[in-house]
Amino acid sequence: MGKNSKDFYVSGKIIDLINKKIFSGKINIRNRKIHEIIKCETNEDQYILPGLIDAHVHIESSMLSPSEFARVAVKHGTVATVSDPHEIANVLGLEGVHFMIENGNKVPFKFYFGAPSCVPATDFETSGAKLAAEDIEYLIRDNKVSYLAEVMNFPGVISRNNEVIRKIKVAKKYNVMIDGHAPGLSGKDLKKYCAEGITTDHECTSIKEAEEKIFSGMKILIREGSAAKNFNTLIPLLKIYPDEIMFCSDDLHPDDLMEGHINKLMLRGLDQGYNLFDLLRAATYNPVMHYNMDVGLLRKDDPADFIVIDSLEQFNVRNTYVNGEEVYGQGKTNIRKVITPRINRFECNPISEEMLKIRDKGTNILVMGARDGELFTSKEIYRAKINNGLATTSVENDILKIVVVNRYKNQQPAVGFVKGFGIRKGAIASSVAHDSHNIIAAGTTDKDIVRVINRIIELKGGIAVTENEKTSALSLDLAGLMTDKDCDYVGGKYKELTRQVQRLGSALSAPFMTLSFMALLVIPELKIGDKGLFDVNKSAFTDLFA
Repeated sequence: MGKNSKDFYVSGKIIDLINKKIFSGKINIRNRKIHEIIKCETNEDQYILPGLIDAHVHIESSMLSPSEFARVAVKHGTVATVSDPHEIANVLGLEGVHFMIENGNKVPFKFYFGAPSCVPATDFETSGAKLAAEDIEYLIRDNKVSYLAEVMNFPGVISRNNEVIRKIKVAKKYNVMIDGHAPGLSGKDLKKYCAEGITTDHECTSIKEAEEKIFSGMKILIREGSAAKNFNTLIPLLKIYPDEIMFCSDDLHPDDLMEGHINKLMLRGLDQGYNLFDLLRAATYNPVMHYNMDVGLLRKDDPADFIVIDSLEQFNVRNTYVNGEEVYGQGKTNIRKVITPRINRFECNPISEEMLKIRDKGTNILVMGARDGELFTSKEIYRAKINNGLATTSVENDILKIVVVNRYKNQQPAVGFVKGFGIRKGAIASSVAHDSHNIIAAGTTDKDIVRVINRIIELKGGIAVTENEKTSALSLDLAGLMTDKDCDYVGGKYKELTRQVQRLGSALSAPFMTLSFMALLVIPELKIGDKGLFDVNKSAFTDLFA
């Protein structure tokens, strides 16, 4: 294989996605594009195919800056992402969106950022910023972003909330795609939602739900993230609707990103007997066509975005190219590390145990039921455990206190109860708390909860575990969501903290990810934000005592 940055060739078995053929040959790359594809005999025992695309991801969930995310993703054959900077926008508004775009532009990787449509995601919690329709227009008009990111406020769409509709009209004005987020939506309400021009959904949890949305005109993104995993349930759709399916991770934590990305879905699909070209369509062609991405599909005159793998049975990535530049090869990334300026907002003082006390007001309490691998929580009722006139944790019944502290200003913490974490001692906390990213913690004693929350405040962002009066933490000093440290360190530390939580008794596969979604007030049923316990089904705050 001879190559330089301007003119070189790659040989092997070429996977022609468009014509659904595999043939031996070589690809000539000239001036960053596919100059020529030649059928010929070759001794290279490898496959050449289009680079993979994650069709919906929040880069912030990897806890890595965009540039650092790219350095890892290319190892797995990813050349582009459709990225919603919703998380950092909730903390820092336009400043945060600019940070993501500028940082991503410093590396050879194709980030397609969207304009976050729901900042704040809800008025029922405190976020660090707001993006109005005028902000959305500025981002789209000035080509800062490529699409309107997931419209999470589906009740606002259905009721034609003025601000929500104004943002949608901006997207239509500039003819960009509009992403959806409509868990469980069906019937007339789904039709109203889709009638506004919303074209995708990544929240389906059943074939029935997905098919109704496909028939309503939506593309379905099969999601396989660190918390929400829908691949096994939804992959049968690919056989029937290959043109309507894309793959995405949505939220992928650093330890999982270390192990793989969209390449893992390709391999799983092949292992389960799904058609190679249908799988590749979902991982490449469909997102390119849907979002009008300038990403190559291994055609003459396309940008030279492609990968080389060892075999279809193993799907090990040997090389990754973006615009003709080898960004991964010989087992290492060729993307240089980027020096990243600090960007953050953390303005709260340490809390005290007195602030977490819950006075006895009744026999029964509402408890959030956390489930492994799901964003949904159940609303359950249990008998309150009362000590000295105070409602307390019931570790023997796996009922822990859960606390949210407003990180943007000093305010009384919101306190409730959660079941499903399984922790027998200690506490955990995180400044990653979807969507407003206040501090969230769960634990067995007020003392432990206070200690772990105050460590997060001291660090101005991070995830932490406290046990036996000792606290371990991963600092996230970029908006309290990310760090510019390399993925090996971040992923290793994250794994270490996860194992520690599991040693404390938790059976959750991703306890920090699960914790972060306990504050997601747009996903049913019972959640908690900085203003209190929230009944999502009723779209209203609710009392702790039932």
